[in-house]
Amino acid sequence: MNSLVPATSPDETAAVAAALSSLPGDNSALAALWNIYGAEPVRLVRTQEGRKLSLARYVRAEEFMSSLAPDAPGDWPDFLYSTGIVVQLALSSHLLDVGFPDSWCARYISLNVDRSLAFANVTAFGYDCAETARLIQVLAPYWKWNRMHLTEGNYPDDGGFTPDQVRVLIGGLVDHVCHVTGHAQSRRRATPS
Repeated sequence: MNSLVPATSPDETAAVAAALSSLPGDNSALAALWNIYGAEPVRLVRTQEGRKLSLARYVRAEEFMSSLAPDAPGDWPDFLYSTGIVVQLALSSHLLDVGFPDSWCARYISLNVDRSLAFANVTAFGYDCAETARLIQVLAPYWKWNRMHLTEGNYPDDGGFTPDQVRVLIGGLVDHVCHVTGHAQSRRRATPS
């Protein structure tokens, strides 16, 4: 397992191993989520193919971050829709890395970023930020922010977030995906030391 993702500490390696050892019949947090969401249980198997797809999703998440820039075109619903895309790409990077099949994610998670975070956190993602969790609830499912589904003045609740707050929260989430997966952060997003 460590040949696929660099471990930053023995504790993190043990946490990943424990989270990934869940079997479909286990009485675990992962099994509980399968029941809650009516999802077919799968055995998580890390592969080089999953690792490559994980990296591709991470790179796309970073690319989509440009749609959250202060000078990016679009209005508030466009911004939140793009935020949902970034979140889903980033979290699916982790899910694919730990062995969830892409077709399974498409079927049982779809555009529900709240499910992505739930499945990520029970598979050693370990992201515990109350404001990010609240934002993800506002976004889920993120299709609801697509302009095609909105009528003027009839927008879903945005939770009172501002664009700057969202940028900080999503930047932290994407950085955490980088840390957990071991994918290299692009130079354009690299945080100054």
